[in-house]
Amino acid sequence: MATTTKGGFRGYLEGSRDLSTSLVLVIPLFFFYQLGILLTGGMRNGVDFITDLVMMASGGNILGYVAFNVVVLIGFVVALASLRKMGHMAPRLIPWMLLESCVYALLLGSVVISVISSLGLGALLAAGDKPAEMTFVTKLVMSAGAGLYEEVVFRLFLMGGMFLAATRLLGLNRIVAATLAIVASSVIFSAVHHISEPFTMSAFVFRIFAGILFGLIFQTRGLAVAAYTHAFYDVWVMVVKS
Repeated sequence: MATTTKGGFRGYLEGSRDLSTSLVLVIPLFFFYQLGILLTGGMRNGVDFITDLVMMASGGNILGYVAFNVVVLIGFVVALASLRKMGHMAPRLIPWMLLESCVYALLLGSVVISVISSLGLGALLAAGDKPAEMTFVTKLVMSAGAGLYEEVVFRLFLMGGMFLAATRLLGLNRIVAATLAIVASSVIFSAVHHISEPFTMSAFVFRIFAGILFGLIFQTRGLAVAAYTHAFYDVWVMVVKS
């Protein structure tokens, strides 16, 4: 059940963390990414299962793809109106959520490197990985896709599923279960990236720790903050720094 949005800092924390609110807040990422697929000739994120299913169901027909997105847009408008009517969504959440995500994104890389170095694994980061050659628009689209789909797949579904299995089926303590779920899903998150790119230990280790931080953000701040943090971080690395 969603939590009624209250005023003040506590109200922002509760409102932005609520799952139903988060699902609505990430829809703009979805639309930006879906539009970007058309602009980039169909290039998409590796764990984007939704677009694959839509393309399969429509037989590759572009009108079917557009129709699907129109239906999602209508659903988004209805959900947004319903949440606002019930007091579970306030527009004031959005700029603060984006600002919070930006701060996390700017700090994430430095925090990961500091943690790895403090564990005596700094030598693994010596060989930096060159970002893939993409156009400016493609980088933005891929960043949005990574933020949306990788957080939904690896944090919401995989990490969340592992946590539920560990607590309900194995009867583990919630803290132990959450720790195992975050670490295990982060290892899988990192490994999956190397299905489509050459394996390097530096990238593999970096992504494990980045996944752990994304998992902690998801666990404590919710899906929307984790998704936008991931998207903004990728924009920072792929567009600004490169």
